[in-house]
Amino acid sequence: MVLNQAVPTREAIMAACERFLGGHGMMRPHDELRALAAATAPDESADVYGKGNLIEAFEREIAAILGTEAALFLPTGTMAQQIALRIWAERKHHDTVAYHPMCHVETKEEKGYQRLHGLHARLVGDARRLMTREDLDTVAEPVAALLIELPQRDLGGMLPSWEALQAQTAWARERGAAVHMDGARLWESAPFYGRSYAEIAGLFDSVYVSFYKGIGAMAGSALAGSADFIAEARVWQVRHGGRIIHLFPYVLSARTNLRQRLDRFSHYHARAVTIAKVLQAIPGIVVKPEPPQTNMMHVSLHGDPERLEAAALAIAREENVALFRALRPTDLPNWTMFELSIGDAADALTDDEIRAYFTRVMETE
Repeated sequence: MVLNQAVPTREAIMAACERFLGGHGMMRPHDELRALAAATAPDESADVYGKGNLIEAFEREIAAILGTEAALFLPTGTMAQQIALRIWAERKHHDTVAYHPMCHVETKEEKGYQRLHGLHARLVGDARRLMTREDLDTVAEPVAALLIELPQRDLGGMLPSWEALQAQTAWARERGAAVHMDGARLWESAPFYGRSYAEIAGLFDSVYVSFYKGIGAMAGSALAGSADFIAEARVWQVRHGGRIIHLFPYVLSARTNLRQRLDRFSHYHARAVTIAKVLQAIPGIVVKPEPPQTNMMHVSLHGDPERLEAAALAIAREENVALFRALRPTDLPNWTMFELSIGDAADALTDDEIRAYFTRVMETE
């Protein structure tokens, strides 16, 4: 008698993959923790409620990279963003903050700025394109802060030109407003501007950076700015429930991955440009923006999403190669898309392999 064998789930198939187009590959807890142990000096001590040389030295390291007086390690970027906006609102005596309609604080954080802090959003510009100085000039009401997301993730990682960025930050300062950067992907933006992180951050009064997105750490973020701003942020960290007794696993992961990958973003960007050309040449595939301005892009596919996903899953099952996990709808009928961020993992795939795999996916139509 032949027993029925269980059909592997999508999750099981993806977990068995050995090569990945996006990111830095599969993060398995055993391997991750072993790598962190190897990167930790035997005499390093755990932090206790945000105090201790391990976390404080890393905060100084981040402040030095960004050219700010101080920095604060926080568990999440959502916490960092809300703390920054609350501080600026109280200092500027206004409860309105301005930003692009597709900013993370508006689309992904359940209106936390409003429900927890009583702040109001002034959405600026068209959701389908980058915000401009001309858009800002239509804002008549006073605002406490202008938030700028670099790059604009929901637009495929697009960035304003350096001159446009200077004009936007100047707009805020002319009106006495603070300028805050949602720099969750700031690390990815430096190749586009050809400037140091400190020079980019120098246009802003406060900066948030993430350690798990492009850097690939387990979790964690940092908020950077003047010494008095960070001192006040530490109080809000407690109020947000973010002063955890031990943060050292996240700090070690952030420190290790930052030091390992910070100098590789130019390579990631160059690889993204090459991969975008490969994909764009395949009928039924459109890349936005083309060429990519960072190491991320939106890849749109024409066809039935169930068939496209089934074809990609077959490649994952047969070749142990993950092209994408799932497709998202777009505004156009019969088009779906996925977000692609290029990291270490893409180096294991040649251009010819990428072309062949996606040609096979598109031939399902």
